[in-house]
Formats: sequence, structure tokens, C-alpha cells
Amino acid sequence: MTGFKNFILRGNLVELAVAFIMAAAFAAVVTATVAVIMGLIGKAGGHPDFSSYQPGGLLIGAWITALISFVILSAIVYFLIVKPYTVAKERYLPSPEPGTPEDVKLLQEIRDLLAQQSGGSTSSTAPPTV
Repeated sequence: MTGFKNFILRGNLVELAVAFIMAAAFAAVVTATVAVIMGLIGKAGGHPDFSSYQPGGLLIGAWITALISFVILSAIVYFLIVKPYTVAKERYLPSPEPGTPEDVKLLQEIRDLLAQQSGGSTSSTAPPTV
């Protein structure tokens, strides 16, 4: 039973499950939004579904419909999810300033103190780069 508990609690399994459930629920919203936009295209162009379009006898209407739906879906995901998430992440969780992290500085100080105690020089060892 311990192995099962470790499997369940390891990593971000719960967070991934929640994200999957939310994505499935949000898919319905995105699909409905695409349908609304396709309906607007249909009002402007006469047909919201190009599936029966056959120029030169080739049935490419389904491909045109799928392509337009993909572009609309991509735009919705980018402008309503990715862009606001990126802005919020930068605003509320700013990236750390470049430089040496505090734990590395502390380890470098310890290394220098140990080198001084043993009579060595700190110039012979280069600090690690991050």
C-alpha cells in the first residue's frame, strides 16, 4: 500500500488531474465559441459549413472548414488563455533577478572560509556558473 500511496502523491498527479478536468470542461466553451464565429462567417459568406464545397470535383470543403476552425480555435486559446496567463504570471510571479542564488553564495562563502582555515587560496577554484 505504501508504493501506491507514493505513486499517487508523487509529482503533480492531483494538479494534472484537475487540469485535465478543467481542460475538458473548457473545451466545450471553446467549441461553442468556434461555432458562434463560424456562424458569423456563415452570415457574412452565406455558408458556415464548407463541407459540401467541391471546386473542380474535389471535395476540399471539409478541409477548408477544419482549417478555419483550427485558426479560430488557435486564436481563442492564445488570446483568451495563453496571453492573459503570461501577463498574470509575469505580474504576480516575477522571474528572479539574474545573478548568483543565495544558496550558492552561502556555499561559496563556506568554501572560502574552509580554504582560509587550511591555508589555501580561493583563487585556484573557480565558482560554479549557474
